[in-house]
This record gives sequence, C-alpha cells and structure tokens, in this order.
Amino acid sequence: MLPSKRHLASALAALLVGGSLLPPAVQACTRLVYLGAADQVITARSMDWARDIGTNLWIFPRGIKRNGEVGPNSLQWTARYGSVIASAYDLATSDGVNEVGLVANVLWLAESSYPTFDGSKPGLALSLWAQYVLDSYATVTEAVDALAKGPFVVVTANLPDEDRPATVHLSLSDLSGDSAIIEYIDGKQVIHHSRSYQVMTNSPVFEQQLALNAYWQQIGGTVMLPGTNRAADRFARASFYVDAIPKSEKPAEALASVFGVIRNASVPYGITTPDQPNISSTRWRSVVDHKRKLYFFESALTPNVFWVDVTKVDFAAEGAVKKLDLGPGQSNIFAGEVHGHFKPSAPFKFLGLPPKE
Repeated sequence: MLPSKRHLASALAALLVGGSLLPPAVQACTRLVYLGAADQVITARSMDWARDIGTNLWIFPRGIKRNGEVGPNSLQWTARYGSVIASAYDLATSDGVNEVGLVANVLWLAESSYPTFDGSKPGLALSLWAQYVLDSYATVTEAVDALAKGPFVVVTANLPDEDRPATVHLSLSDLSGDSAIIEYIDGKQVIHHSRSYQVMTNSPVFEQQLALNAYWQQIGGTVMLPGTNRAADRFARASFYVDAIPKSEKPAEALASVFGVIRNASVPYGITTPDQPNISSTRWRSVVDHKRKLYFFESALTPNVFWVDVTKVDFAAEGAVKKLDLGPGQSNIFAGEVHGHFKPSAPFKFLGLPPKE
C-alpha cells in the first residue's frame, strides 16, 4: 500500500531539511537483505564514519556472562549463542552474526531518543544492544517477540572523545529472510517487522524512509534513480537494485550481485561534503551468506575480500574469546577464509555509564 500524499509530503519535507539539522561526523550507513533463489538470504551493510572507527573482528563463545554496563541495576544474561562480530572502537558491537544465522546491524539515526533510565527496569548500554540480541535469540521473530515486552531500558552514552551521545537504530535478519528494524523515537520503542523491510539507511526515521522510497518506486528505477550519497537516495538505490539483480541459484553469482549493490550505496573513501557533514566515507562493508553461514568483510583500504566460515568456529561454552586485529583503519591485509587467524584475547569492555562517585 502506498503512503498518503500527506505522509509523502511530510517525508519529503524531512528529507529537504534533514541535511541542515543533523549533527556533524555521524555514521551514515546502508543495510540491505537479498532474497534469492534456492532459499538464499544475504545481508549486506556498509559502515560509513568520518574517522577511523577502530573496528576489529571478534569471536565470542557461548556461555559468556554479561551485564548491561549501566551500574547496579544492569541487565544480566548468559550468552546462549556464540557470535562473530565487528566492533566499533573495541567498545561496542556494531555488526555481526551468531552461530544459528541471526544477523544484527547497528546504523546511525540522529532522531533516536531513548527512555529515561529511572531504575524501574534493568538497564542495557546501547553498546551492547546488538550483542544482547546475538547472544540471546535464534530468529527475528523470537527476538521481536521478546523485545516487544520491553524487558530492559536502552541507555546511551557519549561517543569516544566526543561530547554527544550515540544515537542508533538496529536491524535484524535471519536464515528465513525475515527482517526487523527497531528504533527508539520520543523515548518509545518502535518495531517494524516484515520480510519486506529489506533496506535501511539513516535519517529520516524508518516510516518516512518507506514513504520516500514509494515516491521513487512510482517513477521507476529504470527511468531515474537519485544519485547522491544522502541517506534517502542510498535507500532508493539499494531498494531498487536489491530486487533488480538476478536471482541466481549459484551462491557466487548471488554474492557478486549483492556486493555490487552495497558498493553502489557506499560513499567513496576520503570524500567530504561540507554542507552535509553527516555524510561520511565508507570505511568497510560486511556481507553475510545466511544459508552457508559465511561472514564476508571488505575494508576500503585493502585489496581483498576475506571471510569467516562460521561453521568452522568453535563456539564451545567457556571457550576462548578471539580477536582478528584489522589494524589502523582496517588496513591489515587478509585473503580467503580466516577463522584460523583469530588469536585468543581478553574481551573488550563495552561502553557504558561511568561509575557514580
């Protein structure tokens, strides 16, 4: 169903003014889910940031005991599933897949507004939001059903070396092709759950992204597509191409097509847009083949795509946490399947609230 003219007008207005209202140097990413032939499901995302985000890859086994990192009333849990994740500053999980094929991606959303943490419910630091889901759930439906009950309060904190809080939304996808987008708007959790929600970018909020995309669907992608690196334009291009690419039964061809789409929605390395400082260079891309449980990674500063075969990883409870050091700007070079290159490491500490004095 297409949105009403009123909703489309408000969405277009948000697009026109959004560039001047967003804060500087924010994450401006794209995420898409490809639904292919022979039950192939592939999730891809780009990570766009104004400076080196300090990403490394980590293997977390089952059985890790965690807390929400917000003080005495923190959420407590034990990881049911192991996961392979990409960190941000080695302070947060920004991206990853668990051993049963659930994928979580964190993208910037300037409009995010989180509930007040008053102690009435356990608290969960925003840095752990994606990790909690990967630790706890096997499918999108399972996660959505649990999160809809509001078992905790998400608590944000200032970004490293910046005097402003992190504001993000979360996307989920699984082996079946199911998808969900979870946002906090005006202090309330908003969940969009549908297999049809294949694409997500940044501002405006997801409901308005859908309305904006409906406008471009009426025009038709073979007639004209918006070509800038703004979030709404990337949403329109990714939405068109993820459905336009061939539904090949050959995994290599499907992956090649998906890599083409996420690269098309990326921002060239080093580019700056002074009048729209929320647009940032693409630092890296990840692509997850859910059916074969392969986690692909591509850095803007290296010549090769490499991958982790999740089926080869030992996620045994109480096993070692392992790290793949990607180097400054993710410039260390790897090729092929790399699970054997991970080294045992002390886990990083998730960013949370500072202790009260």
